[in-house]
Amino acid sequence: MASDYSDILEKAYQRTKALNDEGKLATYIPELANVDPDMFGIHMTTTEGLELGNGNYLEKFSLQSIVKVLTLTLAYKILGEKIWGRVGVEPSGTKFDSLILLETNHGIPRNPFENSGAIVICDILISNLNDANKDFLAFVRELSNLPDLNYSEKIASSEKAGGYRNVAMCNFIKSFGNIENDPTEVLDFYFNICSLEMNCQQLAQTFTFLANGGRKLSDQKEIISPSQSKRINALMLTCGFYDESGEFAFKVGLPGKSGVGGGIVALYPHNYAIAVWSPKLNPKGNSYKGMKFLEELTTYSELTIF
Repeated sequence: MASDYSDILEKAYQRTKALNDEGKLATYIPELANVDPDMFGIHMTTTEGLELGNGNYLEKFSLQSIVKVLTLTLAYKILGEKIWGRVGVEPSGTKFDSLILLETNHGIPRNPFENSGAIVICDILISNLNDANKDFLAFVRELSNLPDLNYSEKIASSEKAGGYRNVAMCNFIKSFGNIENDPTEVLDFYFNICSLEMNCQQLAQTFTFLANGGRKLSDQKEIISPSQSKRINALMLTCGFYDESGEFAFKVGLPGKSGVGGGIVALYPHNYAIAVWSPKLNPKGNSYKGMKFLEELTTYSELTIF
């Protein structure tokens, strides 16, 4: 199986690398515009402990919205099913920073992966942790086995400088009573979480708990219950790619989550987690080559949940 995975990844990587990259860097966050646009890396970690990487898989990049899966994980662990009274579980069908449906739904975001939903999750963590910034960082450090992991002040500041829509969104949700804390505190935490950086290897290893029934792969410690893991995987499948989530499910057929830093993490429950990074984005805000690679991977290997 090791050689099978290796051959499949190599073929998918080479086919995707040869494509003309039609994407563009996320210039609305100035720090992301400085990234080398030709970076392309992949890494797979299997539940059997196999590690396979190719390309620039050891280069760190900004996780951005990928981290929303981890904030949801911690909030769900703390609050349990009550969490769904604050945020929905439906695909939005709109842009990741859209305010349109918040009016219709009286300040309840459609899902925890769009910006509005992630902001509400940040508010939940602030209300339930002693120090949300420190406690969340400690949670991710333990989950990822990266004791030196830290927020990037440079990236967080860059996001804050142009985060006008997120500011509007947070205040709008506050007007409906679905933000408990001061919006400035909530937004500062939100910008911090999005600034975390990992490489493809670290990211794939971190997300193996969702391919392993909610248990950390390295020591089998339960992070969340199997039922909670199932629900988060379902949300990743239906809502992980904003208004391209249906397309991803249709073409790739795996739970996954993208970020505007050009990263994507996807997983095949009970088999593997895989991280892909290519910073140029398609018009929907997802990595152009990352999406193509994962389609290649599942189409020709038939390693999909369907």
